[in-house]
Amino acid sequence: MMSGELTKLRIKAYRDEKFSQEVADGEFNTLLNPENYRIKYRIEQDESQAQGTSAVAPRFNKALPEDLQLDFIFDRSGVIKGYEDTSGEGIIGDIEKFKQVIFDYNGEEHKPNYLVISWGALLFKGSLSEMEITFKLFKADGTPIRASARAKFKGFVEDDLRIARENNSSPDLTHVRIVKEGDTLPLMTFRIYGDPKYYLEVARANKLVNFRKLTPGQQIFFPPIRKVGSAKSVL
Repeated sequence: MMSGELTKLRIKAYRDEKFSQEVADGEFNTLLNPENYRIKYRIEQDESQAQGTSAVAPRFNKALPEDLQLDFIFDRSGVIKGYEDTSGEGIIGDIEKFKQVIFDYNGEEHKPNYLVISWGALLFKGSLSEMEITFKLFKADGTPIRASARAKFKGFVEDDLRIARENNSSPDLTHVRIVKEGDTLPLMTFRIYGDPKYYLEVARANKLVNFRKLTPGQQIFFPPIRKVGSAKSVL
């Protein structure tokens, strides 16, 4: 991709928590890219103490899934070239498409779709937790032609990555990295562990079919290292 090329924020819907089963017609691209987005990071601490004891410092328990907040614009007023109201229904169809991807009930999973939201450096996996649409401009007959939507998404971590993150038996931390152009698994392994020899174990932990062909934007997790005597192995 050329530097400076316009890329629209994209939301892609999946039926399963492994993000392997795409929803038919389950992709939404924004009309206008957001001016900003907000990611909320939280940790859970244990502040309990035994009865009759003095106050103790909170103890780290676990990191909670991230929250993402995004604002979307829908406009068929004619202000934006190429997005005139040619159908006569204003933005109704645009909003229905938006809701179909991020909000509509997935009958197989009995919950909204699993979503991958990508734009530039942003790569977020999760599902919708809350959405509010504000209609702002109307035609004479009441048909809405401009609206904004504020959506909040709850982050989701696949089981393998969640287990690795919650493994508190090792002093080493789990690292998560996004593949960039030119990255190889041995090189990424060297950056994390200081030694590329663990790349086959990392490939197995990530269930990589072809570790020689990584895709930019792909998420790779690097489990903690377990020390056994003088030897080391990846948990």
